[in-house]
Amino acid sequence: MAKKKRGKIGKIKGFSIQFLPFSEIRDLDSTGRIRKILNIVLGNNILILQGKLKAEEEARLIGDTMAMIGHVKGFKGIELAVISGNGENSQGFFGKIRQNLANSLAKGDLGAVTIIGPATIVKDIKKNPKKIELFLNR
Repeated sequence: MAKKKRGKIGKIKGFSIQFLPFSEIRDLDSTGRIRKILNIVLGNNILILQGKLKAEEEARLIGDTMAMIGHVKGFKGIELAVISGNGENSQGFFGKIRQNLANSLAKGDLGAVTIIGPATIVKDIKKNPKKIELFLNR
């Protein structure tokens, strides 16, 4: 059996896209949420999270990943973007109250989507009101 020759690029790593419903992290504390997210991203996955993290959790996630750079082989950080489905003027006063009440009962903003991916795979995430562009590294 002949061996395949490898090009100059070397081994091409695969990745997958994983969806995580907010219900799977709803009852975790901040440390548990961040640990679960990091385990997914460190497994070479682009994570699509229903909802969004609290501001302090997002800051801690970024801080933890920055601390891992240079200590975890091949890890170069993360790219993160939050896309909110709640338009500024799309709801009336009572619609906003209803949405805020639903979000507080669910313990998170379910009208948003968070995309998190390893920087070795995700080059950039650009968003505008009509689309999300996910640029990948080659």
